[in-house]
Amino acid sequence: MSVQEDNRSRWYNIRLKPDEYRLLNGRFQKTQFRKLSEYMRSLLLDKPITVTYRDKAMDDVLEEMILLRQELNAIGNNLNQAMRSINSAHGNADTRLWMNLLSVINTKLEPSISQIKERMNQYADIWSQKLRAAKA
Repeated sequence: MSVQEDNRSRWYNIRLKPDEYRLLNGRFQKTQFRKLSEYMRSLLLDKPITVTYRDKAMDDVLEEMILLRQELNAIGNNLNQAMRSINSAHGNADTRLWMNLLSVINTKLEPSISQIKERMNQYADIWSQKLRAAKA
C-alpha cells in the first residue's frame, strides 16, 4: 500500500508590485484566514472565501455602550450599598444620616443618569436613521 503525502511540497512563487501586494494583503486581512498562504490557495483553487465587514462607527457605538453599562452597574452598586446601610440602621439615629447621604448620592448621580439617557437616545436616533436609509 502506498502512503499518500498530505504535506504541501510544491512551491509556486510570484512577484507582485507594491500596490498589488497592498491590495492583496488588504483583502486578506478582511477574511477569516489566519495565514496568507491559506488565502492564496483558496483564491487560486476557486474555493469559497468569507469576507468579514466591520463597521467602525458601530464599533465605536458598542465601545461607548459598554462604558455606559459599566457606569450604570457602578451606580446600581452604590445605591444597593446605601440601601443596605439604611435598612440595617432602621430605627437608629443613624437612619437620618443615611437618608441625607442617599439624597446627596442621588443629586450627584442624577446628572450621570441624564447624560446616559441622552446618549442612549442619540444612539437610537442614529440607528433609526441607518435603518431608514437601508430600507430606502
